[in-house]
Amino acid sequence: MTKYEIMFIIRPTTPEETRQALIEEFQNIFTSRDSEVVKVDTWGLRDMAYEIQKHRKGYYVVMDVKATEEARAEFDRVIALREDVIRHIMIKDVR
Repeated sequence: MTKYEIMFIIRPTTPEETRQALIEEFQNIFTSRDSEVVKVDTWGLRDMAYEIQKHRKGYYVVMDVKATEEARAEFDRVIALREDVIRHIMIKDVR
């Protein structure tokens, strides 16, 4: 398994219940595919450096995971379909 650090930004207009359900859904993608979610850090509502899709703020979430290739690919597929997520990045953790 490979270690990844994932950051995604959720629209600031998304209700709290929907945000929590979205974060849990992303965690379940990994846990249901023989991967491990090491840490989830919710930074909360923050100002962004530049406007994205007419939003100046976003709800930031950072996840550290140990994932299989299958789980990584499924996460990329699912997060791209979610309209509540306005940006995401997944980088290989070399620590």
